[in-house]
Amino acid sequence: MAIEKVKQYFKSIGELDRLMEFEESTATVELAAKAVGCEPGNIAKTISLFVEDKPILILLAGDVKIDNHKFKDTFHTKTKMIPIDEVEKYIGHAVGGVCPFAVNESVPIYLDKSLKRFKTIYPAAGNERSCIKLNIDELDKFIKYKDWVDVSKPK
Repeated sequence: MAIEKVKQYFKSIGELDRLMEFEESTATVELAAKAVGCEPGNIAKTISLFVEDKPILILLAGDVKIDNHKFKDTFHTKTKMIPIDEVEKYIGHAVGGVCPFAVNESVPIYLDKSLKRFKTIYPAAGNERSCIKLNIDELDKFIKYKDWVDVSKPK
């Protein structure tokens, strides 16, 4: 189970107490914001996409969406979502719990600049009933990301 991999990751770095689990679903931005008690923008959603038939993840603020033109300018290809029934195979987490922690080895992670507006963000933690509270300044410590990108626009 993906949440167990995320728990193991945070336990191995002495930060397991950051993981929050809920009775209610956190599978969407709206549900997660309600469970956490924050604005939707503070929920850091992780989008699973293909670039040249290889999976990537982009972590964005919950109140934005992918801007297809910016994405193409950055990655030199059209936006192509990974089909829902294939996300777990490519990423290591199922839809609703996709997060930037404990993902499959070769999956690059990008952070969208939309996150920089917030002091605190809440990415998912491996299943549809969990998240992690992170200070934006701590992203370097907890997420093994490739680069910051600017591929979003307001909803």
